[in-house]
Amino acid sequence: MVKPGTLIYTDEYDIYARLETWGYAHKSVCHSAGEYARDDDGDGFCEVHVNTMEGFWSLLRSWLRPHRGISQEKLPIYLGFFEFVHNARKRGKALLGSLLSTLLV
Repeated sequence: MVKPGTLIYTDEYDIYARLETWGYAHKSVCHSAGEYARDDDGDGFCEVHVNTMEGFWSLLRSWLRPHRGISQEKLPIYLGFFEFVHNARKRGKALLGSLLSTLLV
C-alpha cells in the first residue's frame, strides 16, 4: 500500500499515466529519449530518476533466482520479506531481532 498523495517516480511506461487520477503525485523520466535523470529545480541534484527502484528489482531477481520459480499465490509473502530485509539493511542476528520485534508488536 502506498499512501495517497505520495510522489511516485517512474519511467514513461503508459500505465503510470493513471497515477495522478488514482490520487498520487507523479514525475517520470523518458528512457526512450535517453533521459535517465532530471534536475527539475536547477540545484545540480537530479531529483527525478528511477535508479533506486530499478536497483531494488535487480536485487530481488537475484534473490529469487535460486528458488527457480515461486507460486503467484506466495509472491506477496516473498516480496514482503525481501522488502523488510532491504529496508532494515541488517544482517545476521540483528535482522532476526528486527523481524521478531516487528512481528510481535
